Amino acid sequence: RLAANCIDFKNLRTVSQVIYQVQGGNYSFEAVQKGNVFYQRARGVEKRLAKQNLDYWRQHPAKFALWYFNPHAPCPPTWYGQPASGQFKNHCYYEPKPDTCASVYSG
Repeated sequence: RLAANCIDFKNLRTVSQVIYQVQGGNYSFEAVQKGNVFYQRARGVEKRLAKQNLDYWRQHPAKFALWYFNPHAPCPPTWYGQPASGQFKNHCYYEPKPDTCASVYSG
């Protein structure tokens, strides 16, 4: 989302801006909405995984995805008009429609 600079994620410059972004009157992340995003300090393993994500790690189905959620049901084929890119465990992932966010594919 930080690298995308398109669609819902224009002008985000820091990880904090991504985490605390408000869309449609609500925070984008449920943990922020409920106030439990940082109930304990990040351990070394979480910091390492976060750094890998920021630096280089890209894996299906999240490789080009900008949105994800847990529907507690089968994944819908689209979410707010964006096509599904796959599923990992209980979460469904969605990437931008073709030709709407070229920066997602160059990061």
